[in-house]
Amino acid sequence: MAEGGEAFRLDRAQLRASFDRASASYESASGLQTRVAAELLERLAAFDFLPAVVLDLGAGTGRLTRELKRRYRRALVIALDLSPGMLREARRHQLPWRRFERVCGDALRLPLADASVDVVFSSLMLQWCEPLSAALAEVRRVLEPDGFFAFSTFGPDTLNELRSAWASADGYNHVNGFIDMHDVGDALVQAGLTEPVLDVDRIAVDYPDVLALMRDLKAIGAHNVTAGRPRALTGRARFARMQQAYEAFRRDGGLPATYEIIYGASWGAAGRSAAPAISGEARIAPGSIRRRGRP
Repeated sequence: MAEGGEAFRLDRAQLRASFDRASASYESASGLQTRVAAELLERLAAFDFLPAVVLDLGAGTGRLTRELKRRYRRALVIALDLSPGMLREARRHQLPWRRFERVCGDALRLPLADASVDVVFSSLMLQWCEPLSAALAEVRRVLEPDGFFAFSTFGPDTLNELRSAWASADGYNHVNGFIDMHDVGDALVQAGLTEPVLDVDRIAVDYPDVLALMRDLKAIGAHNVTAGRPRALTGRARFARMQQAYEAFRRDGGLPATYEIIYGASWGAAGRSAAPAISGEARIAPGSIRRRGRP
């Protein structure tokens, strides 16, 4: 989300509740998320990593964590997510001979020890971190100095059609804010991560109507949880104005929803001292994570 600007400040309790509610329906509407994560995984294939610990940051239902475990079979692979509901769904992707660990935690305050992770993988989660700088500082802290961070996140052109249509209807925030690629790069450097490389892709998904788009957003838990969101139900007249405004974008019989995807990678802190731990919080070494019943 855009750093600064009180109207776009995220309510993390609402965010967690939103993803909990969507946990059972998420995979039915997450085609875009699957496509982006597959592209990010493909980019990792160029590196001959032999990591001991891999963190899937914002793992959701764990479908991509399963793929990371398949790729790094000997590594301890951790699915970490803010939502307990998403992590419960992730159990479905566990295989008896290829299991990963599930940890409920906040990307802004990771419950992991300093310099304890070799590879951090995060696909389409950082847009839910406000301020972004706090999440990147935590990535830097838990990442080994020579570790690797690969991520994707949404850029500011994401859902621009929906944002424009709502702007024609009222003055509230109906679409979350997203950070520009150059600002993401600056934030990586400021966090102490090194040699960042970023690029942008754009994907347009067509829908028969606005309601179909909004049903998909609801199914994946992508609700508007900004401080500037409307606090009352949207009236029929305003909703009709939004629908009419969105129709101006119709092409070949469909309504496009544009997503700007920022792909990025960087290395760890290259021997610099880690960010200070947050007072009063426990940090656990990934190797100490065990399922119940195990020593």
